[in-house]
Formats: sequence, C-alpha cells, structure tokens
Amino acid sequence: MFAALYIPDLPVEAIVRAAPELRRCAVAVVESAPPMEMVCALNQTARARGIEAGMTRLQAQARDQKLEVRKRSRAQEEAAHAALLDCAQAFSPRVEDTAADTVIADLTGLEQLFGAAAKIARDLAKRASDMGLEAHVAVASNPDAALHATRGFSGVTVIPPGKESELLGTLSIEALSPPPQLLDTLERWGVRTLRALAVLPEVAVTARLGQEGLRLQRLARGATMRDLVPCEPPLRFEESIELEHPVELLEPLAFVLGRLLEQLCARLGARALATNELRLALSLQPSAISEADVSRFMFHVSREEEERETRNEKRATIFARTLRLPVPMLDGKLFLKLLQLDLKSHPPAAPVLKVTLAVEPVRPRFAQGGLFLPLAPEPERLELTLARIAGVVGEGNVGSAEPLDTHRPDAFRMLRFMVTPAGLKPRHQEADTQRLKPLGVRGVLALRIFRPPLPVRVDLRSGKPSHVRSVRINGEVVSAAGPWKTSGEWWKQQSNRRNTEDIEKRDSWIREEWDIAVASVTAKTDAVGLYRIFVDDRGKWFVHGEYD
Repeated sequence: MFAALYIPDLPVEAIVRAAPELRRCAVAVVESAPPMEMVCALNQTARARGIEAGMTRLQAQARDQKLEVRKRSRAQEEAAHAALLDCAQAFSPRVEDTAADTVIADLTGLEQLFGAAAKIARDLAKRASDMGLEAHVAVASNPDAALHATRGFSGVTVIPPGKESELLGTLSIEALSPPPQLLDTLERWGVRTLRALAVLPEVAVTARLGQEGLRLQRLARGATMRDLVPCEPPLRFEESIELEHPVELLEPLAFVLGRLLEQLCARLGARALATNELRLALSLQPSAISEADVSRFMFHVSREEEERETRNEKRATIFARTLRLPVPMLDGKLFLKLLQLDLKSHPPAAPVLKVTLAVEPVRPRFAQGGLFLPLAPEPERLELTLARIAGVVGEGNVGSAEPLDTHRPDAFRMLRFMVTPAGLKPRHQEADTQRLKPLGVRGVLALRIFRPPLPVRVDLRSGKPSHVRSVRINGEVVSAAGPWKTSGEWWKQQSNRRNTEDIEKRDSWIREEWDIAVASVTAKTDAVGLYRIFVDDRGKWFVHGEYD
C-alpha cells in the first residue's frame, strides 16, 4: 500500500501555517512588485467569494473588502514542503518527493508497527495538522491511484485493492493532467470523468490517442504500477516568516518566535531528533538603522549568512544570534524563554521585518539514572537559570572558572557550566587527582588569597622587607624569602606592541613576590604569621595572601 499527502493551495497554506488565525478568512496570495501585484493562489473561501487567480490586488480587494492579501513567500513554501516530507518520513523510510505539494510514502510492512492502512492514513493527517498543515491523505495499492485520490478528494481516503477504478471514476478528467491537445479531444468526445475514459476500448483509444491515451486510460482505471523513487532530503530545519508590519517590541516578536519554535519542535519530534543549537536571524528595517549600528550588525552576521547574502546592504540589515545548548533538548517553551532572555540582553536596534529560525539537528540525549545516585539538576532548568543569571551579571560572568596553564597571576577563563553525569568526574578534576596522588597523606600548606590584594606599606632593609604595615598585618618581618619575579606570557610582548591597552594589561602581570614571616606587634604571644606580598611594576606593595 502507498499513502499520498497533498497540500492544496501550497502558497496559501504556507502563510496560514505561520498565521493560523487566517484559516477561517478568505486569503489571496499575490506576487510581483507593486502596482502589478497579481493573485497567484487563493483558498476555497476566497474562491467562493468570486476571487480568481490572475486578478490584481486592487481588483481582488474591490471584489471582497474583507479579503486578506499576503505576499508570496518562497521561504515559507520551502519550509512547508520540508514539513510535509518530515511528516511522511515519520512513518516510512521510503518517501517519494513527487512535487512541491505532494509526497508519497511506501507503507509496505508498516502494519505491524502502526496498524492498518486506514489508521496510518488518519495518523498521517493528524501529524500534518500538528505541523500546521491541512493535508489531504489517500491510501491505495499503487502510487498513481493514491496520488490522484489525494488530489481529487479532501480529507482521508482509503481505496481498497481492486476498487481503484470504481472510486476514482467520479474524478474529472483534468485530474490526470493530460496535454492540452488531448484534453480538447476528450472534451469533444464528451469524456469528462475518469470512469468515462476507463470504459473505452483500449484498442480504439490507442488507435486514436496513441500511447499517451493508453497511459491515461490505465491511470483512470487505477491499474498502473511503478516503482517509487525514494528521496533522502538533507536534514535542514529552518522556519521563517515575513511580517506584514515591522515589529519593534519584544513581546510580539516572542509571539512569532513561539510559533516558529512550535513548528520546528514538531518537525524534530517527527524525525526523533533534538537540537543543541538555535540560530536566529532577524531582518531589520534598513531606514531605521544608524551608521554606527550597521558595523555592529555586520559583526554579528555569521559566515553562513554572509555566503547567502551577496550585497553589503542586505548583510547590514541582518541581526543574528546563536544559542548553543550544553545537551540536546526538545522543549519549545524553554527555547522561547532562552531567546527572550538573550534578546533582552542584546536587543535589535531597528524594527524587525523578517524572522528566520534554524536549529541544528542532533540525536536526543539518553540518560540512565541510578536508584542510589544523588539527584542532579535537570539540564533544561539549569540552562534557564544560568541564562537568567547572565541577564543580571553579564554574559561573560557566568560559568565555571578554569585556571590557565600560565604564570600570569590569577589567570583563568570562564567555561560553560555543565552538569557532569553521575559517576564521572570533570577532566580537570581527574588531572588534579592524578597530580596529587604522589603527595599521599602529607600536609599541604594552603594559601588563602585576598581578592583584591590588600595594599601594604613595606620598609626595606638591604633590599629585603623588614617591616610591614596595613589594616590586616603590622609588625616586623622576622624572615623573608624571595624575590620571585613572575611575568606570564612574556613572549607575546613583542608581537602586540601596537596595542597600548594590551601592553598595560600585560605589564600588570610583572611582579616580585616575597614570602615573609611577620611577628605581630599587637599580639601578646610570639605568634608569627606567614604571608605572601608582592610589588608590581608601579612600585606599589600588596598582600597577596596568607598561609594557613
């Protein structure tokens, strides 16, 4: 058995899919530039009100003042077609990409998985509806019969084997899409339905219409059989919508993003996939962008977008953001909240004309929990919490600090905070464990670092600290070891001489450190404190930390 899915009026359905409130309205889609915009597609409600394809926008609106007119969007049509393929491939691995509005799936051997053919047809229609598409579904014993049935009958149609000619007979002869000359001949003969063509003698049809006429007659009888041509479309999940009016506020923009995310999650779910990366591209109103903003937006444009756009003017109007997730997820509400927090921190500086949202498909996350293992926070909730914290303290101030392999004092970088699966240790913790193993049970002298370092006044005697005074320590230096000069990444000094800011930052790393033992003048006992002090390149002394 074969199942065919057909979307009538694809240009209209692609727009209604992004704006479901238009489904009950009379909708016409126009193309070409004003003032020569012509109606290229319309829904059944618009046809009932006298609107016809080929009318201009003004003619159509004059015929029906309540008519909803939208511009044709090729991107939305491609997304609708990709959603139709995802819907069919959710049930069958053998799917033929017959046309932009039609796909055919091979149901052979799927009865044990999904039930009878009638149930599969209903599930296909429901899955298409979940993706925002109102598709016609037909099941028949051969691909051509299913194709003609889905284009001729609305809703779900199931043709039992052997009943193809009987059920297809009521369809118009135009359902076979015959050549114009042949169609004129059939109309002159009074052949207007498939049943009328099917009952004609084969020899007479062949003699008068040739092999093409014989082929049409076999199609009318539903007696053809051909091999399906399966397709393997690339896994590309991208949805876009062109807004009727520029959107300036974040709230209506979030409403649009919610719809796109809902469609993307439905498509990913149909293919049993998740995502770990969201790419958002907003086309901004060029007249509202200042010259200073143009350079900033161009910085955010990704390399892929640069390849798509060929002109600098177009590149400057795109504002792109990318969200990378620590683990694969499939939660539209979570994605929407993350995008809202990100756009709140990085708002576009001009009204939005078009929204494009793409996700990177990956395999979903599988986790095996244990009864006796401690509970770890859900990655989805943790990611949302981190995004909220980043909105308050700044994007670069959230994460886990990792020390750098350098002598530069207090050098570290912020890594993305991730939950380590139970039973596994982070890599740097394993390295620390291996490095500390030879120490055994020996005591380790700990240095408690003051952040920021405490200013201190130091008296020198013969080049060594002899007395220190600060709010924390005050006394004679009974012992001093040093100096130890440190300067991390000194080899970069010559290569970055031109950048004054880098030179100042780099010079601050140069210091002389001393470990001193101080006999406090205020303590009544003979206790001695151990400290590390240093002098920077400006000659100022600081207390770096205290030894326990």
